[in-house]
Amino acid sequence: MSHRYLSRTLAVQTLFEFDFSSSEERDIDEILRYNFQEFAPEFNDEGFAQELVKGVLEHKEVIDISIQKYATEWPLEQITGIDRNILRLGIFEMMFHEQIPARVAINEAIEIAKAYGGEASSKFVNGVLGALYKDILPTIKDKEDRLKKVQEEKKEKKISNSPKL
Repeated sequence: MSHRYLSRTLAVQTLFEFDFSSSEERDIDEILRYNFQEFAPEFNDEGFAQELVKGVLEHKEVIDISIQKYATEWPLEQITGIDRNILRLGIFEMMFHEQIPARVAINEAIEIAKAYGGEASSKFVNGVLGALYKDILPTIKDKEDRLKKVQEEKKEKKISNSPKL
């Protein structure tokens, strides 16, 4: 299991718990800390799960509108809590996270849905995220081009900073 996958599962679990309980009952940071202590006490993801959780909550309104747009047969409240939060995470990564390629976000969301959702969850998540991907492809392409450029610049910087033989 990759470190990022574990971070994503902890983020989804935290979002699910936060969504399930009244947001006034518990602090999101407290829920995330508890989930790390319970399920990955020695794991240090350098804040990736927290970044995901905070990002989803920051963009939740836009994300939920996207879910409603692309899951037309399902009102938001009728989507299972786990599927809803997997979609939220996937859409956040696709639309707002500058360092995650959209296809990676989709694949990771599908894998989490297979592991933690119901029998049809992975197909549902794939359908919603795939439709969103097709619709916002030009925006995603721009994001992924920027990501490639940054990665190439980092690679060039490493090469130019390496010791000469």
